[in-house]
Amino acid sequence: MITKASLQDIPALNILINSAYRGESSKKGWTTEANLLEGKRTNEEELTETILDPKNTILKYTEDNQIIGSVLLVEKEHQLYLGMLTVSPELQNSGIGKKMLAEAENHARALGLSSIIMTVISVREELIAWYKRHGYVDTGKREAFPESGIHVTISEKPLEFIYFEKQV
Repeated sequence: MITKASLQDIPALNILINSAYRGESSKKGWTTEANLLEGKRTNEEELTETILDPKNTILKYTEDNQIIGSVLLVEKEHQLYLGMLTVSPELQNSGIGKKMLAEAENHARALGLSSIIMTVISVREELIAWYKRHGYVDTGKREAFPESGIHVTISEKPLEFIYFEKQV
């Protein structure tokens, strides 16, 4: 079941998102960033700020009262920004990500927004191919990957964001 996340979901979301993107547990799935970045992907403080912002929605995918997927959606003028699409590493390749994408597209249409945009790290070739298979197109726009205390690059290749867009 896909529903809107609330403040009560923050501890579970924090564990899920970090387990899917960074560290050893993330290596069980194909969407890991553990070979590119170290540190946490997010924290409870950031998730709280995100949920409290009225332009943001975090959708959660729940099964047996456990959150096993999530996605961040941000209203930006005439577009919806999609970020942090997450599926539990053990359950990746089971169709949950596809269902979350479809629900994000429904959300954009419900808000009257014309497209969804997202950024993907340039060296994530499998992920880029997955989004392309789901109708997302490279816009040609690039942006340097931000360095911070949370996002510590360990990749030998330079990282940048590639912008993708899909009309809904």
